[in-house]
Amino acid sequence: MPGPVPTSCLLGTVLLLACAVAAEPAPRVAIIVDDLGYQLAAGERALRLPGPVSYAVLPQTPRGPALARLAASRGRDVLLHLPLQPVGEHGNDEPGGISLDMSRLQFRGVFERDLASVPQAIGINNHRGSLLTRHPGHMSWLMQELGPRGLIFVDSYTTHHSVALQIARENGIPATRRDVFLDANPTPAAIAAEFRRLKRLARARGSAIAIAHPYPVTLQFLESELPSLADEGYRLVGIGELLGAGAGAGPQADRTGDR
Repeated sequence: MPGPVPTSCLLGTVLLLACAVAAEPAPRVAIIVDDLGYQLAAGERALRLPGPVSYAVLPQTPRGPALARLAASRGRDVLLHLPLQPVGEHGNDEPGGISLDMSRLQFRGVFERDLASVPQAIGINNHRGSLLTRHPGHMSWLMQELGPRGLIFVDSYTTHHSVALQIARENGIPATRRDVFLDANPTPAAIAAEFRRLKRLARARGSAIAIAHPYPVTLQFLESELPSLADEGYRLVGIGELLGAGAGAGPQADRTGDR
């Protein structure tokens, strides 16, 4: 009959298990605050959120350049929040908007002006775009602009018909898409529920991405919840770290797989 297990063996097993747990990387959470550029106070409050939150700035907006400069000066990742034509509208009347009826030359001209208005951008994500992101031709044009500039792409995924991520992959662009809209329903209870879903996805997949907006209710929630993420075992990162670009970039990680 076997004798008792020596205490030294038990201690060794415990230490091995502890090391294995410690070696497992913390799930990463990236949060992008969209729609910066019009409201200075809301933008400045968003930029005070704790940790490496990322910011998407609308082109050719009155407060966009100042907010983009401030974000970059604080080491935060900045995206150009590119307006793309949605379903149900004949054109795109937003400043810097890109629409389906543009020629290749017109597309390039508008994109270059938009990017020049947010020169700190490490990449882009789309503002609206439920029509344009389903068109392979226009999405190919977009990726052909991003590639030579070394820019990343985040599909805001405003429609499940979007082909943008697939086209980005085909063109070798570091790309991903958002997993959660935190404040599609901007109420405290709904935001809290989406934040819990974000953490579950990060735990299951290793990382997850949320898009939020500079609404007072959203900013108040994030001000309260972000400081406790690390204690809960998560790591808040800039979007660039997930895609090998930006202030906090580590090894390139392409999350272009299916969701």
